[in-house]
This record gives sequence, C-alpha cells and structure tokens, in this order.
Amino acid sequence: MHGSVSAGRRWAALMLAAALAVLLGGCAELDRNAHAAALAAPAGLKREQVATGQFVLTAFARITRADQALTVYIEGDGLAWLSRSQASTDPTPLAATGLALAAVDPAANVVYLARPCQFTPMELNPGCSEPYWTGKRFAPEVIASMSAAVSHFAAQVPGQRIHLVGYSGGGAVAVLMAARRSDIASIRTVAGNLDSELVNRLHHVSPMPESENPAAFAAQIAKIPQLHFSGADDTVVSPEVADYFIQLTGGRCAQARTVPAMTHSGDWSRVWPALLAQAPACTGQ
Repeated sequence: MHGSVSAGRRWAALMLAAALAVLLGGCAELDRNAHAAALAAPAGLKREQVATGQFVLTAFARITRADQALTVYIEGDGLAWLSRSQASTDPTPLAATGLALAAVDPAANVVYLARPCQFTPMELNPGCSEPYWTGKRFAPEVIASMSAAVSHFAAQVPGQRIHLVGYSGGGAVAVLMAARRSDIASIRTVAGNLDSELVNRLHHVSPMPESENPAAFAAQIAKIPQLHFSGADDTVVSPEVADYFIQLTGGRCAQARTVPAMTHSGDWSRVWPALLAQAPACTGQ
C-alpha cells in the first residue's frame, strides 16, 4: 500500500514538473515576443511574416515613403546555445539587439529581419531544425531566404537605395547577402561576426563547413561603403575580427570603429543614434 502511494506521489511530482516546464517554456516564449513588441510598437514597427521558400521569416517594418531609401536591420544569432555543448530548442533572442537598433532609427523606411527560426512559430517553419541556428546558420539557403525577404520589402520602395545593418551574426548575413546583390548602397555591422572561421578558432569551437564565411567574400563587397563597429570590451567578437576583415577588403571603402567600454551584448541602442550619424564612404580614387 505504502509503495503504491509513494509511486503515485512520485508520478504526480513528475507530472507537475513536466507541466511547469511546459508553462515556463510558454512564458519564456511569451516574454520574448512581449519584449519585441515593447521595442517595436513605440517606433511604429509592425510585425509581419514573410514567406521566402524554405523559411517563413518574422519582420518588423515601418515603410512610409516610397521615394526614400530602405534600411534593413538583421538580428544576431539569438539564443542559439544554452551552453558550449547544448543547443537551444528555440533561437529567438531573449533581448533582440537588432530590433532595439532598428527602433531608434528615425528613417522613413526601416525593416528588422529576424533570422530563420526566430520568433516565427515552429509549426509554420517545417524547414527549421537545430542546424539552422548552429552549424548551418550561414548556409547558402539561409542567405537566400534572408535576401528574398529584403527583396520583398525593396519592392515597396522601387529603385531606392538599400542599407544593411547587421548585429553579431547578422553582420555575417549582411556581408553574404551584399555579395549576392547589386542594389546595396552601404553596410554597417555592430559587433559583427565578419570572419566565422577566425571567431570559431579564437573560441576553440568546431568549424562550420556547411556555412559560408563572410571573410571569403570581402573582395566581392570591397567597393560598397561600409562601417564596422566593435566593442572595446567585446570578448565574443573582438575588434581584431573587424580589423582583419578591413584588410581583406583593401580598406578603401571599409572602415572599423571601436566603441570604448562596450561589450558584445552591451547597450548598443543607447549609442546607436551617434554611430548611425557616421556615414560609410569610400576614400581615394
């Protein structure tokens, strides 16, 4: 009798733990979406989903002038890993730095693009799986999907200049997209992973043979004006990564700027208006 009561209590405890895990998981998802909504709403950025073939991407957009340029912000890798060896089950960022940057941009036409599998419910994304926020996060099909979303919004401002801004891994995506397109007027990166092979070596983690390395495309975007901002106290993507990438471009149109006392996940949106005021430009002949 006592054995069956004890077993029943253990079963009830397990069921309660499972229910709490589901509840907490739902709360975490709600909190991440609520955080994004709180950033986007005051800036007039409206959420929408963009079907791009393999992935349905989540975007927040404000397009008010068809006769002005389009600025596209690209999110970082988000919550890709829970530890060095355990991948997350949902890469949606806890704090969407890319969206925070977009929210303080006063331009008429601003779009924020989440990366594949971020924010969009998994049931709408049958193509999503763990590799797409770990080893395949810069795979050609990912870049093609992101570029298709850019084209979706570019069609709403036909013929206008397109400026790309990428945070962290979004910086890699910005470079890889620009290498495929002919309509990019400028590139800005914030704590950008501009050389994924170098960054992986610095952190002693496995290479990503199924992903493209933005450093390999530096020469292809060498004529596009670009600014790459690094945090002086960034231990995730150190300033040396941007410095090396600048060398690969030849340095005529690309410049690196280091922001004092800034970490990788620091309050970049606080300093972004001042950084955004610095215009990328090519020098010399």
